[in-house]
Amino acid sequence: MTITEPVEVRPAETSSPTGDEELAADRPWVVLVWNDPINLMSYVTFVLQKLFGYSVEKATELMLQVHHEGRAVVSHGTREKAELDVFRLHEHGLWATMQRDA
Repeated sequence: MTITEPVEVRPAETSSPTGDEELAADRPWVVLVWNDPINLMSYVTFVLQKLFGYSVEKATELMLQVHHEGRAVVSHGTREKAELDVFRLHEHGLWATMQRDA
């Protein structure tokens, strides 16, 4: 018969995130609306007013940016908010994506 000594159990040590990992969590998300050959410019302006509460002038400015530059940032915030905004834009037939803010 052998006698064994008790085994000491300790929690594993982990390190905290460092460098870019911490900064990435703080960057907001942006929602982009992309140009498409289907929707009328007046409709895009209407949708931006309806969904985001933009004035006619601001919605028109964003619509023209989409038309001339191919895309425009229409909202920003948390990932969850960006996902919801993209979903709502898709429901209205607009092409939208989201990405981390640069």
